[in-house]
Amino acid sequence: MSSIKKTVVTAMLIAAGIVLPVVFHMIPAGIAGRALLPMHIPVLLAGLIVGPGYGLAAGLITPLFSSMTTGMPPAGLTLYRMMIELSVYGLTAGLVMRFVRTGRISLDLYIALICAMLVGRVVAGLVQMFVLFDGVYLISMWIASYFTTSMPGIILQILIIPSIIIALERARLIPYRYPVQRSGDIIEARHNSC
Repeated sequence: MSSIKKTVVTAMLIAAGIVLPVVFHMIPAGIAGRALLPMHIPVLLAGLIVGPGYGLAAGLITPLFSSMTTGMPPAGLTLYRMMIELSVYGLTAGLVMRFVRTGRISLDLYIALICAMLVGRVVAGLVQMFVLFDGVYLISMWIASYFTTSMPGIILQILIIPSIIIALERARLIPYRYPVQRSGDIIEARHNSC
């Protein structure tokens, strides 16, 4: 994938990261945005599809632009925490996809997603503990805010992100990660050079 195409894909995912939270916050329960983590999905996709550098950029830019245009997340500590957390998600997802090659795209995606989610949450927890709350941050607070409250979003991401990427491959909108065999012929697959 060329750098121009990677930039365009990243820009589209940043735009999706701004629009999705607005749509999710329209759900009457009012907690859908916080529980389902809609801004995380495009950032994780950026890391997985176009690589670690673009994933990092999407993670930094998406919450900043969203805050400037929609007021979500609110400017201040929440915005800075989200910029750090999401940039780590995009970077880690891209790095894991670059180095893990099991021979099965779905397994690669699950490994990358789980690693990105764990590393991002650990880094965000450390930032909150040492920077935002002057060290007064309990493990129970971290578990509650990054795992318990966000469990529906974690499940949603694990369910839909691999499906989206596999569908994009099959539609030939992104390069195949591994060769695909169809009716006796091998379709020459270009490897992601993310």
